[in-house]
Amino acid sequence: MARPEILFPLFADLSTLPGIGAKTAQALGRLEVEKVGDLLFLLPHGVIDRRLRDDLLMVEAGETVTCRVQVIEHRRGRAERHPYRVIVEGGGRQFELVFFHAKPDWISRLLPVGEPRVVSGKAEIFDGRLQIPHPDYVVPEAEAADLPSFEPIYPLTQGFTQKGMRKAVQGALAKMPDLPEWQRADTLREYGWPDWADALRSLHNPADRGALAPGTPAKARLAYDELLSHQLALGLVRAKMRRGAGRATAGTGSLTGKAADAFGFPPTGAQGRALEEIVADMKAETRMLRLLQGDVGAGKTWVAMMAMLTAVEAGGQAALMAPTEILARQHAAGLGRVADQIGVPLVLLTGRDTGAERRSKLAAIADGSAKIVMGTHALFQKGVDFGDLRLAVIDEQHRFGVRQRMELAGKAPAGADLLVMTATPIPRTLALTGYGDLDFSVLDEKPPGRKPVETRLVSRERHEEVVARLASALGEGARAYWVCPMVEESEVVPKIAAEDRYRDLCARLGDAKVALVHGQMPPEEKDAAMSSFQRGEKQLLVATTVIEVGVDVPEATIMVIEQADTFGLSQLHQLRGRVGRGAGRSSCVLLYDPPLGETARARLEIMRETEDGFRIAEEDLRIRGPGDFIGTAQSGAPRFRIADLERDRALMERARTETRLILHEDPTLTGTRGKALKTLLYLMGRDASVRLISAA
Repeated sequence: MARPEILFPLFADLSTLPGIGAKTAQALGRLEVEKVGDLLFLLPHGVIDRRLRDDLLMVEAGETVTCRVQVIEHRRGRAERHPYRVIVEGGGRQFELVFFHAKPDWISRLLPVGEPRVVSGKAEIFDGRLQIPHPDYVVPEAEAADLPSFEPIYPLTQGFTQKGMRKAVQGALAKMPDLPEWQRADTLREYGWPDWADALRSLHNPADRGALAPGTPAKARLAYDELLSHQLALGLVRAKMRRGAGRATAGTGSLTGKAADAFGFPPTGAQGRALEEIVADMKAETRMLRLLQGDVGAGKTWVAMMAMLTAVEAGGQAALMAPTEILARQHAAGLGRVADQIGVPLVLLTGRDTGAERRSKLAAIADGSAKIVMGTHALFQKGVDFGDLRLAVIDEQHRFGVRQRMELAGKAPAGADLLVMTATPIPRTLALTGYGDLDFSVLDEKPPGRKPVETRLVSRERHEEVVARLASALGEGARAYWVCPMVEESEVVPKIAAEDRYRDLCARLGDAKVALVHGQMPPEEKDAAMSSFQRGEKQLLVATTVIEVGVDVPEATIMVIEQADTFGLSQLHQLRGRVGRGAGRSSCVLLYDPPLGETARARLEIMRETEDGFRIAEEDLRIRGPGDFIGTAQSGAPRFRIADLERDRALMERARTETRLILHEDPTLTGTRGKALKTLLYLMGRDASVRLISAA
């Protein structure tokens, strides 16, 4: 299905606009402006008030002033490097227009002595005198009406000016087509929103200082367009995945009952509720699409294993995909013990498997004798075929994208149920952007026995003291992590490197006690280092954030994080969650580079105040924004151009609700409004979502 012709002008090259050549187009590319339509969504971030003023007696430095003046006198500097001054009178006072490196002939023509002019620029006070250095505008009175009363200020990049940007934007506005209205009439009335084109015109041609304020009807309208198109795109993905004939998968309880005994501890209320929701979804004829999110140590693995055993009880298979081989092997080791006790064949498949061993595993997966399969992304690559995949579980979903979860679920001929897990507590608004195609289950309780972790903020100036205390703790048999932000030293970014810290701590504590793990090591070395730490042969593991998720060594009780002020709060929370998993009292030391700024200190204080991952996540989203929070590049989560996820929560919820109504009433978007909504999807670059409809 091709993009509608009505949108062609907005997807045209920037060179079709006045004043845009190859160099300026390249400059705009740095602002993520590639096509004409991109300029429409590059909204101004400020407004300059250029209304004419009759009184300049109370002007303050930094104000932009616009007034009629009479040119009194020109004063050239004694040397070329001295400023050229033009004395003018207006607004009830005499003041100077100042030019540096100016051409006298040009200034004489611009400001003839004795002539009136309208000038506009930023005021400065020098030696008690009012000045306007290099005015933005100097025009004859006859042209004063052409000056904007309120001038928009745009984001810029090297090679572009405000005047050039305004000219380009006005050119883009002139190319706006007359698009069909995709919002409901009652929604427009309820909020007092303008139509799409009028909203853009009003923001690019502000009528007053408040025109660009958050929540104005024009801005809210465009934010809702973005949010609705995003939710509709995810809704179409959801519909596509559900369309594949689902199967009712009902367990018998024969394996889950035994597994509950093998785990040796009762589930929390939250675990029980989540499992009930999952089992109910699996029993339905439609395909399950559910996100299971829980705080560090909330017990997602227990829920996942019970769900997988439910699939096995029904005669099928289950697969669990982890983002790293370390985590996949850990899941296989931990859950493998339970599987062995209850007689369920479990296979680990990774990219490292070769030859006869790999062929044997693939055969067991294909004939269905491997009931539970664990691995990395290798699970959904070509050549891996399941006999009867009923449930696909994806751990740490924020490392994968929507397309990858569709690929894994698509391994099942009839469409597997899909359970996505994340240990990163995600604020609901953000969850709707990355996972709007999924239902949610939340684990908001921790199993009994999880002890609080004492968290301390320590300046790097006390580094020696930290190492001394660590040496003492290791001497008493403790196990600890030491996390660094980088693998190797960089000349560009002054961050502590794991390899440097490893060498330093080996020298201080002894090689026999210290292991090193980071993402650039060969898999065999990584596994060997992790195993030596898990078995207690090494007491200190120096690592990068490769240990952020899933690593489970209950005996580890100390976590040291260097340059903690450079990490996101949610990442710090995940790292801290590697300790406090056993019976011993645990501590986390956040080493920071002094002096800490006010914001950085407030962030780290939150880590000291609370272990509530959801509160920490909300704060992280507020401070860093959605892109940094879940990693836009990995997750495929959008970077909205106008909508603000913190501010526009209510609009996001409404967009989710409305999407469900739209797809219930017109699932193929063939009605009058449906066709207009297709135009919206194309306008927002969501062509792939429209293709899902045509593939139905």
